[in-house]
This record gives sequence, structure tokens and C-alpha cells, in this order.
Amino acid sequence: MALPAPVLYPPFNILRLSHAELRVADLAWSRAYYVDLLGLQITHEEPGAIYLRAMEERGHHSLILRQGKPGVGTLGFKLFSEDDLDRAHAWFRLKGLRCGFTERPFMGRVLEAKDPWGVPLEFYATMDRLAPIHQKYALYKGVKPLRIDHFNLFMPDVDKAVSFYSEMGFRVTEYTEDAASGRLWAAWMHRKGGVHDIAFTNGTGPRLHHTAFWVPTPLNIIDLLDLMSTTGYLANIERGPGRHGISNAFFLYIRDQDGHRTEIYCSDYQTCDPDLEPIKWDLKDPQRQTLWGAPAPRSWFELGSTFEGAALVASELAASPIVAP
Repeated sequence: MALPAPVLYPPFNILRLSHAELRVADLAWSRAYYVDLLGLQITHEEPGAIYLRAMEERGHHSLILRQGKPGVGTLGFKLFSEDDLDRAHAWFRLKGLRCGFTERPFMGRVLEAKDPWGVPLEFYATMDRLAPIHQKYALYKGVKPLRIDHFNLFMPDVDKAVSFYSEMGFRVTEYTEDAASGRLWAAWMHRKGGVHDIAFTNGTGPRLHHTAFWVPTPLNIIDLLDLMSTTGYLANIERGPGRHGISNAFFLYIRDQDGHRTEIYCSDYQTCDPDLEPIKWDLKDPQRQTLWGAPAPRSWFELGSTFEGAALVASELAASPIVAP
């Protein structure tokens, strides 16, 4: 299947990914993991919820931890203007998809919507702005996370997911195609000018494979590994360190006790030119997943976080062989 042509004038203007809400079983454990270990900063704490940001972020939060049955509450995106919120509302309604406005703390008017697979999305134009802390070096700890970078989702039909998100203005930067069927195995899509704000990987879904945070250097990842291995978190290290062929990113994957996966990530490249050609990878090329590093464990291919209210669908390509890196 051919990639959809980039939409240069989308129906509403998405600037970037913004935030995720994760449901966690033990908020105290998650606070220790995401704040004390990884180094995210608390911006608001209340019974049942913690709001966090990374060091370069001026918006109020990029991650919400909420007490509850483990899963994903929503994925958030920032729009250019309030008018774009209205345009997004009209667009989702024309698609016959569930959507509606609500008010959110620290964000004001928010459009709640669901994509065709039931992934809960929310869009906003204005979030409370906080004072900069990127030069308050006494606050830096853990892996020194600078900003949220992307989401990666398991989807039962990557071709359809790419087509739908392309209509919203996301552009493909890299992709893997299954030569036998001509269908997409995975695709990386962006709005902000990096390799991806959101990516889709073939598999039973929809499920969240991971949320990624950008860090300054690969040495920050090495420091985190030393810290995790000596403070009781050794079993939470899932994969890495290594370097992906796709995106050229230096990576580490870790999982919390609820199964939520975080990628710690740096070193990808700029993609803001609208005529930048997507890079195609052969599914049988082992360096697409790992340019160098240890092979990914089976858990990395099979486990993900579920979205509240979204029914899981098996992929038609799920029987295709996993090509180990």
C-alpha cells in the first residue's frame, strides 16, 4: 500500500504531542519511580493524582499519574489556537467519531475525542505556563529528563492508522513494510519536526507501547542504569542501552510495576522540511530495530498498556515472524 500524501494544510493545526495520563495501582510507588528515580518534577499533587513536567517544559504538565486500575486515560496534543479547537471538533463530528468539550484543571477548554480504534485523545490550545527551571541545576536528578518526545502504539491495522492520522496533518518520517503483503508493519509520524510525535507498530491493539522522554546525552542513560541497578529497580530495566536504526536514537526501555513502558531517548534528527522523503526499511533488516545492542526481549514485542474503554483487536499481520535484531 502506498503511503498517503502529506497534508500541507490540515483541517486543524496540531503543534505537537503534549501529555499522557497513566492510571497506576499504587500512587506512592509511582511517585518514587517517576519523581525520585527518573527525575520528573511535581507541579501539582492532590489525593489520587500527581502532575509532572520535565526540565525544559513550560507547560504545567506532560504526565499525569492517577490512582486507579492500571491503563491509559488519555493522550494529549497541543493545538495552535482556540479556533483550531473548534475546527477539530467539527472535523471529528464529520467523521462520525465521539467528541465533546470539557474543562480540565490547568488547561481550560479541552476537546475530548476518540480515534476509530477507541484511543482516547484530548486537544487543547492553552495550558498554564510555569516559570522556567531548565537552568535550576540543583533540581536535576535521575536521568535528567528534558521533555516528552513521543508516543508509540500497537495498532491492528497500521495502514489505516497512518491514513487517519495523516488526515490530521501528521507526516511519515520512516516506515517498515511487510514485503509479502505490501502492508505497513510500522510507521513514525510527526508534527513538531522530530522523527515522531506518534508511531504505530503492528500488533494487537490499540495499546500504548511506550511514552518517551528526551534526555541530554547517552551518559544520562548510563547514569540511570547505574542508579536503577543499585536502588532496587534492576528488574524494571527491559531493553537497552542501544541505538535504533530507525530514528538513529540512543535508547533505553524501562517498565514500571503497572507495566507502563517508558523510553529514555536522545539523538534523533530534524524533519521539519515538508518535502522530506520518508525512509523505508525492510522488515528483514535487523538494524531497523537495533543498529547495535542486545536483542529485544519478547516482552518488548508483546506487552503494552491498554486504553480505557477501547476494545482490543488482533492484527491480521500478527502471525508474521518477528525478525530479531
